[in-house]
Amino acid sequence: MTANPNTGNIVPHAPYNRAQQTNGPMKRSLLTMALMATAFCGISQILPLTAAPDGGNKKASVSEQIGIVKIGINYSRPGVKGREGRIYNTPIAHYGFVDQGHGTSYSTPWRAGANENTTFSFSQPVKIEGKDLPAGTYGFFIALGESESTLIFSTVSTSWGSFYYDPSFDALRVTVKNKTLDKSVEWLKYEFTDQTDSSAVVAMSWEKRMIPFRIDADVKKLQMASFRREFMTTRNYEDFIQAAQYCLDNNMELEQALAWMDRAISFRIMGRANYRTLSTKAAILTRMGRVEEARKIMDEALPMGTMIEIHFYGRQLLSMKQTADALKVFKLNYDKHPKEYTTTLGMARAYSATGDFKKALGFAKTALPLVPDPGSKTRVEGMIKLLEEGKDIN
Repeated sequence: MTANPNTGNIVPHAPYNRAQQTNGPMKRSLLTMALMATAFCGISQILPLTAAPDGGNKKASVSEQIGIVKIGINYSRPGVKGREGRIYNTPIAHYGFVDQGHGTSYSTPWRAGANENTTFSFSQPVKIEGKDLPAGTYGFFIALGESESTLIFSTVSTSWGSFYYDPSFDALRVTVKNKTLDKSVEWLKYEFTDQTDSSAVVAMSWEKRMIPFRIDADVKKLQMASFRREFMTTRNYEDFIQAAQYCLDNNMELEQALAWMDRAISFRIMGRANYRTLSTKAAILTRMGRVEEARKIMDEALPMGTMIEIHFYGRQLLSMKQTADALKVFKLNYDKHPKEYTTTLGMARAYSATGDFKKALGFAKTALPLVPDPGSKTRVEGMIKLLEEGKDIN
């Protein structure tokens, strides 16, 4: 019995238990060790050992971009390893569909690589040999043949080899011609060849065989769809200039470009009426044949332009054979920035375009001591020689 120090009441002792006293710490130690073992097992599952791929195969990836379409290929590279002539139509790279004696599939194509699935990823829809394939990541297989092969894109991309291949998950099948190579390719590889602005050829090469196929993307349609999607939130006027310029460069959807520039100029809070926004709108109107509207907008824009911006607008007018307007622009720039190399040479170009070579020669000679670098000096000297011969420098 003991007295409670707070109340003074008698409190009985807890029953004495030798086993509890001697085994309690041991039990706690055993519990701690068990928990630690469980934790280490969990860590070993989350953090596997770093090791080279199985079977001496090499892991690889290759990517390409067609317009805004990002294409990625991830695969493992088996080697020929002295087996020339014994690769194709053997268990290494079998023809057609066979039972490989493993997994859930009894009719499997070739895995088109080694180890895990070879995968293709497409950030946007594409066409494979003219057939549509939606955006996504696909397991890639090949049903090999002697002269032609069938390419298979499967929506299942996380399997090991083709042992679990299921045709019900096929997204696309296309048949292509095989090609024979003069030299043997030791390590299987995928590469992009024959690139254009809207297409590329992917070629799988191994030993003395190549299997190429073409990928096409509707680059302009996808780009415009991307612009429209991205403009469904707050954007600054520079973004609208970029999209409108894309339309101008490709001479497409000019009405849409005009609407974007109206938003860039006038949209509440984010809109800006400056040289770049106004001149871009004027360029669209000019392309649409609405020249008088374009001139009025440029009259508003020119006082806001820098010396270089106005100079290049004058050059643009010269290229469009709008000589009288170009002369006005170059003179405005010269009056605003006299004794500058750029504006003085601009006057030489303007008068040369009108056929007044004498005035052009005077401005060219005035520009010569103002040149900023040796390369420019050589060009101006060449212009002076042409003008002395009575020839246009533009």
